[in-house]
Amino acid sequence: MKGPHVQGRPGARFIYLSWGTVDEFGAFTMFRRAKLMLDAVPDEILDASARTCLLVGRLGLTDARGGPLCARVVPPHITWTARPDELT
Repeated sequence: MKGPHVQGRPGARFIYLSWGTVDEFGAFTMFRRAKLMLDAVPDEILDASARTCLLVGRLGLTDARGGPLCARVVPPHITWTARPDELT
């Protein structure tokens, strides 16, 4: 799996989910980010996502202390699906 937003070496690919602020000029300043680990996507979901051209990750955005979720995110903190109807 590779694309413009996918990072990491084979077997440890991930997508960053970044939190930040936008100022009055539209400039984004990041203050936290999380790694959504793609190697944790089950094989059957990954195969289905290749057919549907859609991979959906559902996760809570706060950690146990109520702050922005950060660090490495794997199940059970994220659930992966490949169904197009997941977005409706």
